[in-house]
Amino acid sequence: MKELSLNILDIAENSVKAGAKLTEIEIFESGDKLTLTIRDNGCGMSEGVLRTVTDPFYTTRTTRKVGMGLPLLKMEAEMTGGSMSVSSRWEKDYPTDHGTVVTAEFYKNHIDFTPLGDVSETLVTLIQGHPEQDFRFLHTRDGKVLCELETSQLRLVLGDVPLNSYEVICWIREYLHEQYNENN
Repeated sequence: MKELSLNILDIAENSVKAGAKLTEIEIFESGDKLTLTIRDNGCGMSEGVLRTVTDPFYTTRTTRKVGMGLPLLKMEAEMTGGSMSVSSRWEKDYPTDHGTVVTAEFYKNHIDFTPLGDVSETLVTLIQGHPEQDFRFLHTRDGKVLCELETSQLRLVLGDVPLNSYEVICWIREYLHEQYNENN
């Protein structure tokens, strides 16, 4: 993919499809290292599925025979000298504590580092498309918070106003861009 933000969108969409009520997206930058973690409380994966999840010829989709999201993320991380890991606890085996964690480490100074892209628009797209889901986002660089958002906190303030209403989406977009402009 051309930007890591597109990988984030793809993996977060998979979290929603897995029934996650909460998807956490964390970007930690320290020096030349960027760590992306996407954690959800969806149904998780069985051990068999987990073993094949980075195989591009494995997918749960019925519309095509290949799944490129995690294999591409893994390749992009490894091309920079980094790595990717996936851990998962399947709902069938862990009925009260299940979900999946994807962690990818990249080295930003490597020539093959894929740019981060517009994470703000990725978050807006996720919230607009899945207003009933909760998303928690945190982006830090060298210990400084660049941007954060938690939709559960917005719900407390907004009450019955849906997160995907035009005014709320406009505010979220502006809020995210404002944080990045102030803290970058």
